[in-house]
Amino acid sequence: MHPPSPTGGRRITADRPDGDDLGHAHGIADLVEILRRAGLDPDQVRLDDPVRIQWRGGKADVWE
Repeated sequence: MHPPSPTGGRRITADRPDGDDLGHAHGIADLVEILRRAGLDPDQVRLDDPVRIQWRGGKADVWE
């Protein structure tokens, strides 16, 4: 998770060598949908799991 952008929301990228850009989320619901489309089971995603999600510029409650 990239830091919040000046226009709001966060860019979401996959931690892969090519750094796949998965999309831009404006909140938790957007993030969960992006992760679902990337093949993750939303019921198995923990937003506080530092192995799966690395927050930059604030935790899960910072979007602006």
